Amino acid sequence: MYEIFAYQNAESLAGIFNAIAAIIGSGDYAGAIALVGVFGFMAALIAYAFAPERLQGWKWLATVVIVYSILYLPRVTVQITDKTSGNPASVVANVPLGIALFGSMTSQVGNVLTSLFETAFQVLPGPGALPSELSYQQNGLMFGSRLVKYSRNIGFVNPAFRTDLIAFIDNCTKFDLMDGTIDPAVFSSSPNIWTLMATPNPARLTPINTAPGVSTIVTCPVAYPILNARALVEVGGIQTKLGQQLNPTLTAAAASAAIGNQITVAYQKNRLAAAASSASDIILQNAMINAVNDTSSMIGQRTNDPASLLLSMGRAQAVAQINASWTNYGKVAEEALPLIRNVIEAICYALFPFVILLLFLTSGMQTMIALKSYVLTLFWIQLWPPVYAILNYMASIATASKLAAAADVGGGTAMSLQTASSIYSNAISLEAVVGYMCISVPAIAWAALKGMETIGQAALTGTSSIQGTVGAASSQAAIGNASMGNLSFEQQSLGPNRTSAFMRTMQNDRTGNTHSTNAFGREAVSLLSNSGFASRIVSRSVVSAAVTEANKAVEAARSDAVSANAERAAALTSIFERGASRGSSWRDSAGSGTSGYEEIGASFDRAAQTATTISNDLGVSSGQVASVAIRAGLAVGGAGLTGGKTFLDGLNESDKKIFNSLSQDNVSDFKRFGDKATHDQQFVRALAGDQNEADRLSAQLADRTSRAQRAEAAFNDRVGMAEKISQSDTHGETIAFDIARDPFHSPMMLQYARDYGGNSAAFYVMADAEIARSGLPPNRTFSDGGAVPQSFRDVQERHRLNSASPELNPDVDSRNAQNRARVAGERFSSGGGSPPPASGSQTRAEVQAAGAQIKGEVSSAIGGFETQHQLSRDAKGNLRTERSQVLDALGAADQDDQLQTEQVKQKIDGFVDEVIADPGAAFKKHAVEPAQNAWDATFGRKK
Repeated sequence: MYEIFAYQNAESLAGIFNAIAAIIGSGDYAGAIALVGVFGFMAALIAYAFAPERLQGWKWLATVVIVYSILYLPRVTVQITDKTSGNPASVVANVPLGIALFGSMTSQVGNVLTSLFETAFQVLPGPGALPSELSYQQNGLMFGSRLVKYSRNIGFVNPAFRTDLIAFIDNCTKFDLMDGTIDPAVFSSSPNIWTLMATPNPARLTPINTAPGVSTIVTCPVAYPILNARALVEVGGIQTKLGQQLNPTLTAAAASAAIGNQITVAYQKNRLAAAASSASDIILQNAMINAVNDTSSMIGQRTNDPASLLLSMGRAQAVAQINASWTNYGKVAEEALPLIRNVIEAICYALFPFVILLLFLTSGMQTMIALKSYVLTLFWIQLWPPVYAILNYMASIATASKLAAAADVGGGTAMSLQTASSIYSNAISLEAVVGYMCISVPAIAWAALKGMETIGQAALTGTSSIQGTVGAASSQAAIGNASMGNLSFEQQSLGPNRTSAFMRTMQNDRTGNTHSTNAFGREAVSLLSNSGFASRIVSRSVVSAAVTEANKAVEAARSDAVSANAERAAALTSIFERGASRGSSWRDSAGSGTSGYEEIGASFDRAAQTATTISNDLGVSSGQVASVAIRAGLAVGGAGLTGGKTFLDGLNESDKKIFNSLSQDNVSDFKRFGDKATHDQQFVRALAGDQNEADRLSAQLADRTSRAQRAEAAFNDRVGMAEKISQSDTHGETIAFDIARDPFHSPMMLQYARDYGGNSAAFYVMADAEIARSGLPPNRTFSDGGAVPQSFRDVQERHRLNSASPELNPDVDSRNAQNRARVAGERFSSGGGSPPPASGSQTRAEVQAAGAQIKGEVSSAIGGFETQHQLSRDAKGNLRTERSQVLDALGAADQDDQLQTEQVKQKIDGFVDEVIADPGAAFKKHAVEPAQNAWDATFGRKK
C-alpha cells in the first residue's frame, strides 16, 4: 500500500484518485490508448524507415512496453492521510502504479522534511520552542495568531443575557468605578474583570430577565450570581463554536475537546494569560471586554448623547479602517495560499491519464524528460509544506514577542481593557506580514528545485507588494484617527456678494433687491419677486382648441370616407360573386375583340381562381376573399383613405389571414376588375347575365362610387385645413416687449415699487407717462445680431470689411470669362436639337463599367485557359503550345494500346462467362451467326 499525505484536502484527493481509477479502468480510455498507440506506431515506423540506424522504432516500442507494463498496467492501493485532522485515512483501490509511486514518493519526502523540521522546533530549549498545538502540520499557518484574533471577536450571543449584562455594567459597575469602590486603574489592567464586579453596591438596582418577555428588578448583589451562572453556560457555547471555526476538519466533539488546550497554549506562548488560566477564563475575559466596550457605546444611545455616539462611531471607524488592509492579507496566509497549493496538487494528480497518453507518443530521452518534468512538479508541490513549516515557526516566535509587548500592563502582561485593542491590531498585522511572505513560498520552492540560483528573487516577490499597501494603510489610519467621524450640519454663509474684475453683484440686505453692475458701470436692478411687479405684453397666437377641433373634423371625415369605400367595395363584391357564379359563360354573351374583354376576362378569371384557392386553404367563403381583395385594391388605387395602417386596423383576424395570403399581382387583378366594373356598364351586364339585375347593380355601384368620391374630397379638404391650422400653431411667432424689464427704466421700477405697490392702474398711467417722457431706447444691434457702430472709426472698419467682401465685390472679369467658356462649350450644330442636361444620365457610365468588368473576366478566363494548357502567343499574336507534340502523341498511343487491351480483356472475360453459362448459345452467337452473316453479305440471302 502506498501512502500519500494531505493537508486539509484528504477528501478531495480521495475523490481525485477514485476518478483516476475509474478513468483508467474504463473502455473509453483503453480505446484512447489504442488510438494513441496507433499514431505513435505510425510515427515510429516512418522515422525508422528514413533513418533505421537511429533505431527510433525499437526505442518507441521499448518505451511503450515499459510505460504500459510498469506505470499503467499494475494496480495498487493508495492510502491518503490528512496530517491536519484526526479523521481516519481514506483508502482507494485500483490506482495505477505510476501515479501511486510518484505521489507517494514525493509526498513522503515532503512529509519527512516537514515532520523533521517541526519536531526539531518543538524540542528547542528556551523560548524558541514551538508547542505542537501551534505547528503547521496540525493547524496550519499562524494558528496562534489566528486564535487570538478570533477570540478577540467573540461576544455573548444570547440577546436576553447580553441585555442583562449591559444593564448590570451600566447600573452597577459604572457607579462602582465612579465612587472608587472599584479602582479604575486596576479594572482597566485586570486579567479577570468579571471577578472585580462581584461585590457591587447593594443600594443599586438592575433589571434581570427571568423568562422570555418577563423582567424583574433586583439589587446588584442578587443579580451578579444569576449572571455568573448564565455566563458560564454562555462561555461553553462560545467555546464549542470557536472550536468548530478553528478546526473545520475535525468532528464537533473532537473540535470542542481540542479548542480548550489550543487556547491555553496559544495565550500562554504569547504571554497573554497566566499559567493557571483556563480556556473558559480566557474566553470569559474577552467576552467581558467586548461587553464593557459595547456598554460605553450603548449608554450614549440610551441617554440620547450625540457626542458619545459620534465618539463611538469615530473610534469604530478608525479601528476598521486601520485593520482592513491587514485583515485582507491575513486571509491570504490563512486561506488563499493553502487552498491554491491543494488545488495545484489535485490538478497534477488528475493529469496522470493525460501524461500516460503523452508518454505513448514519445520514446527514449523524450520519455525521460516528460517523466522528469511531471515528477519535478510533484516535488515542487510537496516542498511547500516544509517552507510553510519554517515560515510558521519564524512568524510564531516573532508574534509571541510582539503580542507580549502589546499586552504589557506595567510589571506584567495580560489581556485587559487597556491592551485588548493593541493585541488585536498586532495579531492581524503580523498575520498580514506572513500573508505577504506566503506569496513568495511557491517561488522559493521552485528555486530550490532549479538550483537555488534565483531564491533571492523569489524571496523578494512577496515583499514587493508591501510597498503598494503601506501608503493606503497609512492614509486610512490618518482618516480614521484624525477625522474621528466628523459631521457637518446646517452650514451657512452670510453676505452673498460676488465680485470679479468685470462685474459686481450685490444684494441689499434690507430690501432683498439685487444690483448688478457690468464693466462699463451700467447697473440693473432685480426686484425681490419672480420677474417684477407688472408686465405689459402684447402678443398673438393660435389657440390650441382650434387645432383640436380641426383634428376632430378630420377624424369624422376619415370615418365617413372609410364607410363610403366599404359600401363601394360591398357593391363590387356582389358583382364579382355574380360573375364568378356564371363561370366563363359571361364572355360568350359579351363577345370578344370589340370591347377588349379578352384581357379583362383573363384578369377576372385569375381573380376568381385566387378567391377559390384562398377560400379552400383558409376555410372561408370566396365572397369573403373577394371582399378583402377588392378593399385592398381600392386602398392601393385610392388616396390612401383605407390604405396602410387604417386599412389593416379595420380587418379582423380572419381578414388579416386572407390579406396576408394575397400577392401584389392578386390585388392588381381585383383592382382592374373594380375599375372596369365602375366605368363599363356593358361589362356589368355581361357578368350579371340579366338586364334588370345589371341595371340595378350598375345604379347601386354608381351611387356608392359617387358617395365615396364626395367623402374622399371632403376628407382631403379637411386634412388641408387641419394642416394649415396645425402649422400656424406649431410655427407661430410671439413678439413681446416688456418695458419693465429694461435696465433703462430701473428708476421707474424703483419709484413704482416704493410709491404705488401692486396698483395696476397706477402702473398703467405711470408707464405711459414714462414712455412719453423718455421714449424707447434706440436699437443697438443689427438684424443679424451684430452691434451697431458707436464711433466714426467703427463705421470706417465696417466699410473696409464690406469693400473687401467677395459677395459684395465680385470679380466681374473672371465671372465673365467663366460664363463665356461655359456657353462656348454648350454650342450645338446647326442641325438643331435640344442641349444635353446639366447632369447626364448614369446609364452610360454603368454600361461602360459593366463592359469593363466583362472584358476583365474574359481576359482572366483566357489567361487561365492558356496557362492550364501551356499555351503562349508569338509576336503576331498566334497561339503556340509549350508542350511536346511527339510526347503527347506517344502518350496518346500508349493510352490507346491500354484501352484496346482492356477492351479485348473485357470481351474475352464476357465470352468465357457465356461459354460457362450456356456453351450452345455461346457457340451459336459467336460462331454460327457471324459465319451466316458473312455468307449472306458475300453471296446473298437464300430465297
